[in-house]
Amino acid sequence: MERYVAFDIGDKRIGVAISDPFNTYALPSSTYFRKGFKEDISALIKIASEKGATVIVCGLPVNFDGTEAVQTVRTQKFIDGLKEAAAIPVVCQDERFTTKMAHETLISEGMRREKRKNYVDALAAANILDGYLATINKKGV
Repeated sequence: MERYVAFDIGDKRIGVAISDPFNTYALPSSTYFRKGFKEDISALIKIASEKGATVIVCGLPVNFDGTEAVQTVRTQKFIDGLKEAAAIPVVCQDERFTTKMAHETLISEGMRREKRKNYVDALAAANILDGYLATINKKGV
């Protein structure tokens, strides 16, 4: 049985989410605070292992029209490092609007701005993973 972990990769923080046991929805898990490229790669592989993940899903930021952004290149470099180091598959998922949706959810719940930054990345990772799960469940993979 597959188990998915998703990462919303930012310059300072990485949001973490995990799939439910039946891979029907994503659960926000935690936020990892970045320390350095190699240390971050090792930490994410450890997180994936601790969560029992069989596949890593990484959000790939692109422009509104689907073209590459500056952040796309930066994130892709990190994902490539993760692919090299991980013993399990690493896949990309379009992450357009996931952080915006996460902010809107937290605002609608009345969460103050200072507190939101502690949760927004994990919630964005859950949005990324929900998108990926919807795609594979639709295909019947």
